[in-house]
Order: sequence, then structure tokens, then C-alpha cells
Amino acid sequence: MTGNIVSRRYAKALFSVGQKQGDSELAAFGKALSELSQILEDSPEALRLFQNPVFSADEKKAVLAKLLEKTSAGPVVKNFCSLLADKGRLPALPAIASDFAGMLDKVQGVVRGKLVTAIKLAAKRQSDIKIKLEEQLQCKLELDFGVDKDILGGVVLTVGDKVLDASIRAQLQMMKEQIKRGV
Repeated sequence: MTGNIVSRRYAKALFSVGQKQGDSELAAFGKALSELSQILEDSPEALRLFQNPVFSADEKKAVLAKLLEKTSAGPVVKNFCSLLADKGRLPALPAIASDFAGMLDKVQGVVRGKLVTAIKLAAKRQSDIKIKLEEQLQCKLELDFGVDKDILGGVVLTVGDKVLDASIRAQLQMMKEQIKRGV
């Protein structure tokens, strides 16, 4: 729970700085944080280094500087990351990036979701589904598509914190429960 509070506070602080500088800067901050978070996800050894108390803040900053060269981070984000290093909060970077992205989505009116099917859908079909869902939700939707053969058929749609499970697996599970209860 503490990590969530810490990451939200740092994300909120950077977000407020970005809002004062304008929408384009705010989006640039989000992009840079996302890129850095992706780099850390791809190389967990860097994240372990940031968590290791044996290394000094200066050593961590040196590694961080190399990582930031691979991103589109501007001076504000670089200074923000340097502050995180000074405060020993570099391990929270992925959570901060996630919280920042959530705040950015809220301001921009974007809702994220995921549609899971038993088979891969064609690009045209994915586009049609996304357009229909945007019309129904009346907002901009960032929809990821996934495949899970275990659902047998149908779809599992997750949008925000809501889940619609219209899969054959779920229907079979409900039938199983009804049989157990003797309905």
C-alpha cells in the first residue's frame, strides 16, 4: 500500500508541473516515463540495481543517465528522475509511470480496455469492434486484443474496472454451478 501512495504522490507532482507547462509537455512527460518504464521492464537487472542499497545515489544516477539517453526524456523528466534517485525512490518508477498514465488518460478522456477471444481477429474486425465500442461508451477507447484458447469461444471484454465475460467457458461454469445446486 505504501508503494501506491508514494507512486501516486510523485506522479501527481510531475503531473501538476506538466499541466502548468501545457498539454504537449504533459504528453511528452507521459511518453518519456512510459519509455523508461518499458526499459526497466525489459531489463530487470537495472531495477534490481536501483533497489540495492549497496550502490550510492550517484552510481544509480549514472546508470539512470544511460537509460534516459534511450528515451525522449526532456530536462524536467531527467531532473525528476534524479530527484527519485536522491530520495531512494527509483524502484517506484514503473508504478509512477503507471499512475501518471492513468492521470493522463483521465484528463484526455481515454478509457483503456482489453478484448480476449479464442481466435485471433483480423485487423478489419478489430477496428470495427473498437469503433462500435467507442460509439457505445461515447469516449475514446484504447483497446488491446488478446487470444486465449481456454475460453473456448465468445469474448471477455475488460473496460476500465468492468468485465463482461461472454465466453463459452463462463457459460459452462454457470451451468456446472446450477447443476450442483440442483436448479
